[in-house]
Amino acid sequence: MSGPAPDLILASASPRRRRLLREAGLRFRVRAPDIDETPRAGEAPAAFARRAAAEKADAVAARLGPPRRPRIVIGCDTVVALGPRIFGKPRDAAEATAMLRTLAGRTHAVITGLCALEEAPGRRPRRRRCAVRTAVQFRALAPGEIARYAASPEPYDKAGGYAIQGAAAGMVRWVRGSVTNVIGLPVAELLALLDGTDRQHDGLGTR
Repeated sequence: MSGPAPDLILASASPRRRRLLREAGLRFRVRAPDIDETPRAGEAPAAFARRAAAEKADAVAARLGPPRRPRIVIGCDTVVALGPRIFGKPRDAAEATAMLRTLAGRTHAVITGLCALEEAPGRRPRRRRCAVRTAVQFRALAPGEIARYAASPEPYDKAGGYAIQGAAAGMVRWVRGSVTNVIGLPVAELLALLDGTDRQHDGLGTR
C-alpha cells in the first residue's frame, strides 16, 4: 500500500499478541472481534485457521466502517492440531486434562491463520492471507503433573490448553518452526504480510 503509512488495527483481545506486536516495534490499536469460532464439519485445521483469521479481520473492519485513511486490520487465529483433530481452548479442568493426556509424548502442530486486510478511501480492499505451521513435541507427562497444570489458571485461554511461554515450557521436548507462532502470533510471517514480501493475497471477491 503506497502513500501514507496505514493505521494498524489488531483484531484480537489476546494480551500475548499485543505484547509480541509491541516487541516488534509496531504501533497499533486493538479491536476485539465477535465471530463464531466453530470449525465446520470436515474442515482441515489450516483451512479453519485461515478462514477464522479472515472473518475476524472482516468483522472488525465492518464495525469500524468505511476507512477515512489507509488502514490494515490484522486478523489471526491459532489452533492446535493432532492430524485432522482441532484442539481449541479448554472450558474446564477436565477438558484441559484430556487435551494434555492426548498430546503427551506426541508431536502436534500449532497453526496460526493470518489475514492482513488492507483498506483505503477510494480503493478496493485487499486481503493477504497465510497459515503458519510449527511442530511441537511433548515429552511423556505423569498424571499428577497434568492434574497440577490443569488446576492452574494457565490453560484456559490457550489453544490446546498450554502456554509454551509459561509453566508448560518444561513439557516441550522440541519445537520445529516459529516459536512466536506457538505463543499465538508468528511475527516474522506477519511482518512479511505487512510489507508485501509474502506474495499470497486475494481480493475480497476471490475467497
